[in-house]
Amino acid sequence: MTLTTGTVTQLWHALLREGEQRARIALPETHESYLVFALVRLSRDALLTGRTLALDLLEGLALDRAAQDDRLRHVGDSCLLVEGLFPGLARLRGVGHGYYATLGQCAYGCLGERGRSAMAGLYGELAQAFRSLVMVLRSIRREHPAAPMPPVLPDDVMRLQDDDAFNRERPALHRVH
Repeated sequence: MTLTTGTVTQLWHALLREGEQRARIALPETHESYLVFALVRLSRDALLTGRTLALDLLEGLALDRAAQDDRLRHVGDSCLLVEGLFPGLARLRGVGHGYYATLGQCAYGCLGERGRSAMAGLYGELAQAFRSLVMVLRSIRREHPAAPMPPVLPDDVMRLQDDDAFNRERPALHRVH
């Protein structure tokens, strides 16, 4: 049963619980809570699909410690949401299958290796559980396919028009006389 009223946090939490049931995955409470707050935080990010996350990761590694942590968290969270809720964006962005999963695991893994951070243990767990988290998010997407997609950027449209593989996969348009 999906909630239709409540706070954004309550709505995401209800969807996440449904996703866990459908995927037959019971996330630890810490992972579930983290994921709900990441969904709330990033659902406000209109630029989620317009960013080059690999560059964000690399640039983030050159920042001071606090800014680096924020950037790596954003990359990990963004990759998790894109891989889980919008898996078709990999093709739109011209990257291979698993690109966002690998990048997200790397970002969380880097944060997890920082033994001094209070959150390091959690990020290490998120890196290890990335696939399970994605499976839960994908089960939400399958159940609610009409959920809005992030905006498609003009570069994405041009890339699709120029992509021969995409054009071969697209059904031919028939003229009606």
